[in-house]
Amino acid sequence: MIRTNVLDRFLDPFGAFLTPEVAQKVVDFRVDEQTQTRIDELADKCNEGQLTLAEREEYNTYVAVIDFITVLQAKARTVLE
Repeated sequence: MIRTNVLDRFLDPFGAFLTPEVAQKVVDFRVDEQTQTRIDELADKCNEGQLTLAEREEYNTYVAVIDFITVLQAKARTVLE
């Protein structure tokens, strides 16, 4: 995925700044229940082809943020290994 590759290039040096304690907090991060519920609702509507334009923009923003956090967590895992 191009977005992940770009994030990797920008965030590769990020791991050098993480202490093991901070890295563990990044790895353990989970979104709150209310936000997860909203993401799940939007995902269901997306799969059914029923997103409004505003919902599609909101969902795409969530997906971008999730991609970013996933890359951060991968970097943090390398610190913990």
